[in-house]
Amino acid sequence: MSQQTTTDKATDGAPVVFRPEALAEYHEILTHYPERRAALGTVLWLAQREFGWISPAVEQYICELMELPPAWVEGVVSFYSMYHRRPMGRSHIQVCTNISCYLRGAEDIYGAVSKRLDIEAGEVTADGKFSLERVECLGSCGTAPMLQLNDRFHENLTVEQVVEMLGKLERGEKL
Repeated sequence: MSQQTTTDKATDGAPVVFRPEALAEYHEILTHYPERRAALGTVLWLAQREFGWISPAVEQYICELMELPPAWVEGVVSFYSMYHRRPMGRSHIQVCTNISCYLRGAEDIYGAVSKRLDIEAGEVTADGKFSLERVECLGSCGTAPMLQLNDRFHENLTVEQVVEMLGKLERGEKL
């Protein structure tokens, strides 16, 4: 099957198409599933990593690439909060505020991040470096309080550790 393309206003009209490396990864992903539809979640995760978010044009591209009905793709994207339907910061911070994290200081951690970055949940910094969300549960109750930075968990946090983490990110250092 040839790789189809679509365009996207969010990418200044550039074609929405996987780079050759991502396309090879897509084909590898398909080998792990009994049918294409079963691979949809993983392919969407690949698409989000590749394009930064799941725009309508990215959804259309995935539909065409996987030969799936648009309703199936839209259903998965709209159901799971891990898929971003709008641009996020390069460092996307999700602070867990469920009961275990809440009881161990999640509100203080959220407050420190919000104050340091001067944004609230659902916002992106003006420079596009950071975005912030409150999330209900990241499934790490035994290591509360915690947050997820892009696709990595950071657990057993203190406000001081989070402020230090933000400082490193602001300086462009790796964590």
